[in-house]
Amino acid sequence: MTQPRILVTGATGKVGGAVVARLHAAGVPVRALVRGEAYLPEGVQAVRGDLGDPTSLATALEGIDSVFLLWPFLSAEGASDVIDTIGKHARRVVYLSSAGVGSANDKPGEAITMFHTELERLIEASGLEWTALRPTGFASNTLGWADQVRTTGAVRAPLARLARPLIHEADIAAVAVQAVTTDALLGARPLITGPELLTQEQQVALIGEAIGRPVRFEEIALDEAMEQMKAAGYPAELVEAVFPAQADLLENPEPVNDEVQRITGTPARSFREWAEEHAPDFR
Repeated sequence: MTQPRILVTGATGKVGGAVVARLHAAGVPVRALVRGEAYLPEGVQAVRGDLGDPTSLATALEGIDSVFLLWPFLSAEGASDVIDTIGKHARRVVYLSSAGVGSANDKPGEAITMFHTELERLIEASGLEWTALRPTGFASNTLGWADQVRTTGAVRAPLARLARPLIHEADIAAVAVQAVTTDALLGARPLITGPELLTQEQQVALIGEAIGRPVRFEEIALDEAMEQMKAAGYPAELVEAVFPAQADLLENPEPVNDEVQRITGTPARSFREWAEEHAPDFR
């Protein structure tokens, strides 16, 4: 049987890069959508294109069976044209969505949940085969603390007691590979999580253990954190969606499940493992 040829978007990011690496290591033909020069494993084909310009995708999609889609924008504007373009070439889309879609914590008007919900709807209505992966928070998002850890030995952030089952990017990739190369997850929306709830204070302590020196968590007010992010250039709609959603998780934490193990046969990696692997980023 001919192996499927896969196009990976977001191929230079943490999750997309892990998907590319895992497919390539398994000998699956994989093509990476890039906007410029990119470092990729030897033998991986890089093709330029931009999800913001559907007309630029034709070459990347030529001969492709399945697409791993990571949407890089904060709204669904333009997504319909992208999905139509994919549908002219490929037969399957595996979309990296969010655990917040369809959950009890979903709040009308929340920017991030809204665009993921709309992307899922568009893909399901497209006639393509589909899977929507719904991971909890990414362990790799804690890399946003790296500068503070390196320079001050402390993380100044809100919500010290916020607990989440952060998921390793390699586990998201392992599930994604099952979705693009087998029929096991067709029409499914698996919620995939890390193996345990850890507070942000505990996450920081584990980073300290991984780098061999203590790291403190210094809690600041939510309003202060929001203003700092806006001043740093983050879009207001992102800031105003992320922090209230996180605050809500104090009372309504995300569930923990064993879907990663059920789907891949391997237990989800712990945050301690992630921190040890990424310790050089914090030193």
